[in-house]
Amino acid sequence: MVARVSDALLEGPRGRRLCLEYGCRDTRIVEIVNNYGFHHFEDGARVIAFSSGEPAPIPDPSVGDIAEALAAASGTPLDHDAVAGALRASVDVARYWQEPDTVDRLCADPRIVEALRPLAHDLLALYERSWNRERTPEQWAVKWRLREAAGALAPAAATALEKWNAGLRAAEERARRDWPTEPTARVSGEWWSVPVWMLSTRGSVEAALDLVEDAFGDEAATVIPVTGHGRTLEINGAADWAELCRRYPLEVTASHRHDWYRTTGRDGRWLIPDWVRIAREWHAVHLTTLGYLTGATRTIEIDGEYASVIAGWAPDSTIWLTDAVVESGPREEWQRERSDEPWRRVG
Repeated sequence: MVARVSDALLEGPRGRRLCLEYGCRDTRIVEIVNNYGFHHFEDGARVIAFSSGEPAPIPDPSVGDIAEALAAASGTPLDHDAVAGALRASVDVARYWQEPDTVDRLCADPRIVEALRPLAHDLLALYERSWNRERTPEQWAVKWRLREAAGALAPAAATALEKWNAGLRAAEERARRDWPTEPTARVSGEWWSVPVWMLSTRGSVEAALDLVEDAFGDEAATVIPVTGHGRTLEINGAADWAELCRRYPLEVTASHRHDWYRTTGRDGRWLIPDWVRIAREWHAVHLTTLGYLTGATRTIEIDGEYASVIAGWAPDSTIWLTDAVVESGPREEWQRERSDEPWRRVG
């Protein structure tokens, strides 16, 4: 069981990045990865060495050198804080509207994947149960105080979903009419595959505050404890997402083609789930942490013609398609001094 799931972890860009980021708790590996990036990728290195006021030569390690260093990162007791930090880093750099960054591209090299396999096995042996946890009754919503008013928990779900659906279909029609079909054309539009304006809750305060894609660097937030009920559809990975798209297909090729080509390199037709139809059968849909790590930011094949991407949906996140959530306790205020520091509860 562990071997099969650890293989799936390395099929997902976010899972591979998690493993590499954890390996980079070793400063020697950080230096090797930075040096490789300096020589081989256009976005350059994060570290440049200096000696006696003159630039020191930057070593040019091979992928084999990096793989050898990473292979030695497994087999020791796992550092829970380092794992949490690696997960935050992998989530933060997820992108759906541009090409994978330097490190994501490096992670996709088969030699790096093989070197990360023992570490993926170690991580799943310890975290598979918690990363595969289904939605819990107790959840937390967040309102970022610099961007959102800390007012009502959420608008009426049916109204919000219909508004989102109408906007999505209008965007698809405009793109079909006005945009070029060449996937490399420099246009960008809708890239998410979930109704991002619906209420989203998380399974822990830590996930709500720290596991945020493309974070804005907020330093103040209102955390709202809630309780949800009703039927929840669980997404545990790419296979579940593919089946959801088969059962409730909605084509978004014209509006998503260009962004998802940049993300995945695939030129073809695209589907997402039809969330309005799903809402007739389910109150909520939950993406497990493992589902995110194995499924997000990658091509998920639906059939011989269509594929999809899990895009814009964070780990251990529940999207509520109906008004099945109520506040269950006092709201909490959280702050941090800088975006790279830990959150703390205030008041």
